[in-house]
Amino acid sequence: MPIANGKHQNDSDSKKRKHDEVAESHQVGDHRSNELLDSKKLRLGPIEDDEKPSEPAPARSETFRNYEDAPRQATVSKFYHEHHAKQTFDFVLECERKFNKLDKKKMSMWDAAQLLNEIVDDSDPDTEFSQIIHLVQTAESLRQLYPGDEYDWLHLTGFIHDLGKLLAHPKMHNLEQFCVVGDTFPVGCAHDPSIVFHDALKENPDHNNPKYNSKFGIYREHCGLDNVHMSFGHDEYMYQVCVQNGSTLPPEALAIIRYHSFYPWHNKGAYDHLCNEKDRKMLDWVQKFQRHDLYSKLPETPDLNKTLPYYKKLMEKYFPAVLRW
Repeated sequence: MPIANGKHQNDSDSKKRKHDEVAESHQVGDHRSNELLDSKKLRLGPIEDDEKPSEPAPARSETFRNYEDAPRQATVSKFYHEHHAKQTFDFVLECERKFNKLDKKKMSMWDAAQLLNEIVDDSDPDTEFSQIIHLVQTAESLRQLYPGDEYDWLHLTGFIHDLGKLLAHPKMHNLEQFCVVGDTFPVGCAHDPSIVFHDALKENPDHNNPKYNSKFGIYREHCGLDNVHMSFGHDEYMYQVCVQNGSTLPPEALAIIRYHSFYPWHNKGAYDHLCNEKDRKMLDWVQKFQRHDLYSKLPETPDLNKTLPYYKKLMEKYFPAVLRW
């Protein structure tokens, strides 16, 4: 069963100080946005050479996704051992049945962003900022490299892609983080060696179950990722929020939201045997997005007075006023 998170209120003092800094109030047009505002500036240089947007930034990449000696190594390692041990096929089906109903709360996308500001992701070795800062950094990085109205869907996708982490909030389902965050991977088939902290998967009951530990497991070759059950978390939940609430975001945006944490696929090339042509077409955009999701995690915090009104307008364009969560 998904487990309620009793530790949410007991974050370390250092995390609380960061939260307080991020949540300083400043006056803007809508008084409800005060909790999200901060006066610090974001260094916004593009993360790649503008003429080669599909190439990685190797000098910076070595400092991210460090799972060996990062400052938060102990926290991240503990998280993934629990995550990998408990994300079984049966657990995932139970989570899909319970949380994909979207019957917990009704609120706007903007209200959801305010709630997300109170969460720090324990699976992330790169930052202790609250989530709203990461979302703005990601969105502004995309906005700079892909400017213009034709890409406004991509800018908004950067801003909302992690809103599913609300699953961990006490005012929502109050789930422990192993149910919410972390790299995702297919369940119901063999665990690929490229999955981070792969050795921890030996603690997963499915790892030695003949029904689930073969290459294809319960799936057919090239069945398509739409037919594959992924380890449960904020990606799938937010995808369901978008689809079930009638969002008009394009398929590329939905693929980004649903698979941006599927690192074995978009970063290591694993599980192609389960993919169909649709998945391969979507992969290019997921990869383009992911480099902004990763490399925009800078120590500076953004000037939210200037950025948030833009994303609020995009929410109104692509989503109804009130959504089921």
